[in-house]
Amino acid sequence: MSAPVERVLEKVGQWMDYADKDLALARHGLTMAENCPYHLVAYHAQQCAEKYLKAYLVLKGVDFPYTHNMLRLMELCPPDAAWLSGIDAAASLSSYAISARYPGAADAVTEAEAREAIRIAHHVRQVVRKALMAAVVAAQVDAAAQRAWKIPYQEWDEARRAEG
Repeated sequence: MSAPVERVLEKVGQWMDYADKDLALARHGLTMAENCPYHLVAYHAQQCAEKYLKAYLVLKGVDFPYTHNMLRLMELCPPDAAWLSGIDAAASLSSYAISARYPGAADAVTEAEAREAIRIAHHVRQVVRKALMAAVVAAQVDAAAQRAWKIPYQEWDEARRAEG
């Protein structure tokens, strides 16, 4: 395996790791007994989905601008990314990237909205993660990706079976 491929896989793994930590933080935020900052829960859910899309773009060698616009990131994905139609709801998360972090930028985020943001982010994570794994299995670099990415063996086995 070439050093550039290993560096790309490492970078993809870093994006996924940060995304997973954002989702964990969003979920943890909901456990606060009182004064839960729902706007920050929604923000971290949005960050999870955004970072998974960026991980996919890195793997595919697509340069992306500095943006939090989920629709723009989805538009940058290669045309063969058929899974994109399954994550249309991700576009609704864009508003949390900025407005949820600054006072007066938008209406308060409700608990229901924060929970929905987490649900969407989790779905995006599942779909994009599956697409990432399928891509590396198809390219026969899954062994290197398995070393670089924090993904359980069971998921790798499923991805390999799916690619046949």
